[in-house]
Amino acid sequence: MQIGIVSTGLYLPEEYLTGREIAEKAGIPTNVVEEKMGIKKKYVPGPDDHTCEMGIIAAKQAIERAGINPLEIDVVIYIGEEHKEYPLWTAGIKLQEEVGALNAWAFDVALRCGTTVMALKVAKSLMMADPTTNTVLLAGGYRNVDFIDYKNPRTRFMFNLGAGGGAILLKKGHNENILLETELVTDGSFSEDVVVVSGGTKSPITKEAIEQRTNKLDVLDPEGMKQRLEQKSMVNFIKVIRESMRKSGYKDEDISYLAMLHMKKSAHEYVLKELGLSGEQSIYLEDYGHIGQIDQILSLELALKEGKVKEGDLVVFVSAGIGYAWGATTIKWGKVT
Repeated sequence: MQIGIVSTGLYLPEEYLTGREIAEKAGIPTNVVEEKMGIKKKYVPGPDDHTCEMGIIAAKQAIERAGINPLEIDVVIYIGEEHKEYPLWTAGIKLQEEVGALNAWAFDVALRCGTTVMALKVAKSLMMADPTTNTVLLAGGYRNVDFIDYKNPRTRFMFNLGAGGGAILLKKGHNENILLETELVTDGSFSEDVVVVSGGTKSPITKEAIEQRTNKLDVLDPEGMKQRLEQKSMVNFIKVIRESMRKSGYKDEDISYLAMLHMKKSAHEYVLKELGLSGEQSIYLEDYGHIGQIDQILSLELALKEGKVKEGDLVVFVSAGIGYAWGATTIKWGKVT
């Protein structure tokens, strides 16, 4: 039984920071931000751009584009961040209510910036296993930019974090945009390298914690993390792409478009070169920043708008998330006869 993507939805805030503004906040040269980090502009949340709310907007767009009644949706999977309107809150249930998916049940999943890729695998598995689950909505928002301290050089590689929302609507028996196979790799040796020190059970939020900026993202072992990432990051990044393709019955040369998360420009170019792809077979998100697990949805929408994804193309979503997690999903775009 085939599972197809019926539609997607995307929300971007009106507010943004330029590379120059980020450079001023961080006290570093503008050309480092724009050229090395690859950030010409990134979207940041406005006063009403709450995490789940951005996902709701994107979800409504996906439902409208699909032309379906939200009562047809069987399951809602929230793919946004844990940083949302309230702590200890299941955002998927709120999203389900707001979009009118009153016959569905909902739950949240999380794998940092790998959440969308992971959720596609979860959704497909659920739909294949349960004959009563025919239509699934994946949606959520992201604004981890709130945790960036531009004065902390240890978190410089995360200065690209931004804000936005995305959604994907899946349907069983939909013979278009077929969801093929997903490959995931997680490595717990990185699990405590990047954390927000204060705010959990180990170190509650206090006035002193806020003054010391321990309520922001930090890297506890920068040198150790750098050494371990150099050994594993790109290897696993390429591995999940190739394994997703292999399990789907394809090879590197079959890739038409690679929907990649935003990362430094040299890493983006390395991946394309390693896979034998041209710059035209991906989009570098230098005008958007890194919107976490929404990047793949954004990249796909941009590619469709620019004509970079056409009928019969093979599209690969690829992600990497702090923790560390790597994932890739292969999609056969267009109608399948």
